[in-house]
Amino acid sequence: MRYHREDVVERALGVLDTYGLADLTMRRLGTELGIQPSALYHHFATKQLLLAAVADEILARGPHGPRPARWDDRVAATCEELRDAMLAYRDGAEVVATSYSFGLGAAAPYDDLVGALAEGGLPADLVPTAARTLLHFVFGHVSDEQTHLQAGSAGAIDDDPLPASDFAAGLGLVLDGIRVRVADRSGIEKRGARPVT
Repeated sequence: MRYHREDVVERALGVLDTYGLADLTMRRLGTELGIQPSALYHHFATKQLLLAAVADEILARGPHGPRPARWDDRVAATCEELRDAMLAYRDGAEVVATSYSFGLGAAAPYDDLVGALAEGGLPADLVPTAARTLLHFVFGHVSDEQTHLQAGSAGAIDDDPLPASDFAAGLGLVLDGIRVRVADRSGIEKRGARPVT
């Protein structure tokens, strides 16, 4: 049977969700598809490019609701959707964060955050930093959630499942800091003074 790129990504997602990232090897994926691992390189030159395609697919399958009108609500919605998308797959945070860090994929949330932050009036030199800070918060928080959940499921820790997530509260703290910078700039512009950098 001849497989297409989409088939390989679909099966890779299944392997990821069943066995985890450590066991998502080209050998295992080839076995799952009934082909030689070398045949996979016809579709993906490296394993990292395969993982980038998997990361993009995780994000594509995640929730995508209508975008709120206010910039800070759009930022929150983007972060919440990113969290939900990564939580839907075992080791989803690690796959998406790694692909983003390597510059190979998973760039859509960053682009969405940059657009919302710029529209909100954050100084242009702070927009990329703020977008990356938000992503780092989401990646780190979800990674912690997934690690705790998987360790508990495997019996590696005796902790009970976490009673509730503090994701929204943490995101609110980060957003509050960004709102202060937006308000500072707005106040400076209204007074006609030059911003202090």
